[in-house]
Amino acid sequence: MRDILEAIMAAEDAEDPARELSALGRLPVPASYRGVVVRADEADMFAGMPAADRDPRRTLHVQEVPTPELGPGEALVAVMASAINYNTVWTSIFEPLSTFSFLRRYGRLSPLTRRHDLPYHVVGSDAAGVVLRVGAGVTRWRPGDEVVAHCLSVELEEAAGHDDTMLDPQQRIWGFETNFGGLAELALVKANQLMPKPGHLSWEEAASPGLVNSTAYRQLVSHHGAAMKQGDVVLVWGASGGLGGYATQLALGGGAVPVCVVSSPDKAELCRRMGADLIIDRAAEGFRFWADEQTPDMGEWRRFGERIRELTGGDDPDIVFEHPGRETFGASVFVAKRGGTIVTCASTSGYQHQYDNRYLWMHLKRIVGSHFANYREAWAANRLVARGRIHPTVSRSYPLERTGQAAYEVHRNAHQGKVGVRCLAPRDGLGVRDPEFRARHETAINRFRGH
Repeated sequence: MRDILEAIMAAEDAEDPARELSALGRLPVPASYRGVVVRADEADMFAGMPAADRDPRRTLHVQEVPTPELGPGEALVAVMASAINYNTVWTSIFEPLSTFSFLRRYGRLSPLTRRHDLPYHVVGSDAAGVVLRVGAGVTRWRPGDEVVAHCLSVELEEAAGHDDTMLDPQQRIWGFETNFGGLAELALVKANQLMPKPGHLSWEEAASPGLVNSTAYRQLVSHHGAAMKQGDVVLVWGASGGLGGYATQLALGGGAVPVCVVSSPDKAELCRRMGADLIIDRAAEGFRFWADEQTPDMGEWRRFGERIRELTGGDDPDIVFEHPGRETFGASVFVAKRGGTIVTCASTSGYQHQYDNRYLWMHLKRIVGSHFANYREAWAANRLVARGRIHPTVSRSYPLERTGQAAYEVHRNAHQGKVGVRCLAPRDGLGVRDPEFRARHETAINRFRGH
């Protein structure tokens, strides 16, 4: 791994970085590498413990693992940086179930997928790095290419996936439902997960948008999601967080009117820095959407709707960007306008949602389920980043050895935006190939730093 890192670092000050990086194709592939893993023999560690009390630092281990065999249509990537997503938190606390069930199911599919069924799971669904090798049949990418990886893994052997690959019966999230993920020195991906790394970003910045920006793009912009248009009022829950930070930027960039829901003055300030001015600090304003553990508080739903109309000049949300789940879903359905759309992914506060169906059916609202993005949507989302229209939201980064602490902060919601992880990169700020373009966007790129 040292030789690989030295070759990548040689590109930092080179006149022709691509030429330096092309040497990677001549270096031997290491027999093993360091990755962040959960272990099957620890899957019952937290049995009986509430999810909120489970600690990712106890289960995320950095260990040496064998390098997997490279299959047709695949690529091996030297990972410079990755990032923490909620699926890594869920994996680390074995909630709602152990991911080893995913790996066993995938391993039964074919002799090639059997590689994934192991007693350890290398996790992580984001990566920025350099292609080290490509498998048979790969023509779009070659060793030395600087790339980011999106997390959609599909087999595409059945007809159902060929209109929208998210509908493929063998659709999986890489590094969560498959092995050999991005929180590691090497990662195994399908070649159709790769996209060009934005040249003006550092490794940790480039790694951070992949999952959340693509997810927000499909959820909000794509015709598979809410199909947002200019002038739409968009209620964004957790508007300064991993998903919400990109939803806010996409709404602003698309001519919509985001109403940003946050939980602190610091988070409200981050929304203002992104250009939003309609903000609800739900903690400061005392919104509590449940009277008790079993009883939603409809009076609070009404008060929340009135507050939204106060900010918008009387308009209800055309779109509600939902991802907290149980805690907020009833309020989301209630406040959406007649004919409006509640588009939902994830459920970070709980999967069992409760809402009053009268306000859905009688007011002709729609609930749209959305999950990650297909390759075209992920590519379009990455293109917006490369063009400086959408910016990363990295607040801080950790070395690979401290991935457990990074996941712990996300689990405790003690972070802003995205938390990055440096895998091979020895420090922040490396990998910038277009400093002139970066200088035009430096303030926006760094607005989450230090929060």
